[in-house]
Amino acid sequence: MSESVYRVTEVIGASAESWEQAARNAIETAAGTVRELRIAEVVRQDVTIEDGKVAEFRVRLGVSFKYDKE
Repeated sequence: MSESVYRVTEVIGASAESWEQAARNAIETAAGTVRELRIAEVVRQDVTIEDGKVAEFRVRLGVSFKYDKE
């Protein structure tokens, strides 16, 4: 069995549509610059409010990725 090391970092995604879309936005953006993404865990969800209405859904994710051995 090979040994691996992973790092966990937090990213925040936002969407006017939903928390799910906010999570997708965060993961897809992170995947553009970070290789070997493995797991994302929802750490926190919140919304921004404008004029008494939900303006934006925000999700904070703990995202893990694998370190290269090189």
